[in-house]
Amino acid sequence: MSYLDHIRHCNNVEPAAFHPLRLGAMRVGWVHHDFAAELAPYGEAFRVGADQVELAPGVVDFKPRSDVVAEALASLAASGLIEGWRDEPYPVTPERTIPPLMQVERAACPYLGIRSWGVHLNGYVRQGDGPDRIHMWVARRAGGKATYPGMLDNMVAGGQPIGVGLMENLVKECAEEAAIPEDIARRASPVGMISYRHQMDQTLKPDQQFCFDLELPTDFTPEPADGEVEEFMLWPIGQVADMVRETSRFKFNCNLVIIDFLLRHGVIGPDHEPDYAAISEGLRNST
Repeated sequence: MSYLDHIRHCNNVEPAAFHPLRLGAMRVGWVHHDFAAELAPYGEAFRVGADQVELAPGVVDFKPRSDVVAEALASLAASGLIEGWRDEPYPVTPERTIPPLMQVERAACPYLGIRSWGVHLNGYVRQGDGPDRIHMWVARRAGGKATYPGMLDNMVAGGQPIGVGLMENLVKECAEEAAIPEDIARRASPVGMISYRHQMDQTLKPDQQFCFDLELPTDFTPEPADGEVEEFMLWPIGQVADMVRETSRFKFNCNLVIIDFLLRHGVIGPDHEPDYAAISEGLRNST
């Protein structure tokens, strides 16, 4: 196991297994060949061709597109073909700079290979001197979560729903997951973005995660607030680095967020890490 192994795991897609998903002339996602066959009966929402899938063919404007696709997706979910329904609308757009063309249920995004965005927070404190003066707060996901139960996670992380600003969403997630007051949460600094293209069976996540750092007061202790997190642990940064490098105990994309932190704070350095260049380049690998 290595840092680079985690990056490779997050970028494991087999492009030949997917059709482009288009909305008009614009590609907005990717659909696995096998899942495309499940979409074929829903002709008003999906037009399945030999080499592509068209989304909401012939339907114009945001709401009509969203409505016709939502009906089809609900039917697929009722049939057990889409799991983890959350009643959370996500934007459909190839880039955040392009206004959303429609919205879809969050759970459907990986089945349609639609890019999602999220916010991830590295919460840390500085204690004493030496190489381990930085200590990072690590969350353990609740055992009852539908996705990745019991795995380790960033202190705070959440998907980016439609119509909500990044900082607004981060403040909300801080309160819900870790009981971090708003005045403290707003001290978080945006520090960049990681991206990846992760395939799991017939689903694809060509996602981008916005990263934030928050140096917390040494006397502040996060508390699980909404049941998403089982516990928080404060670990020396060397222990966090070892856990990422040597195990798969963190949720897959959280490894990349932490690796980015380790690079920026000099824990991973070019003099001692032979894969330094590949690691640095691999954290931003999404098309």
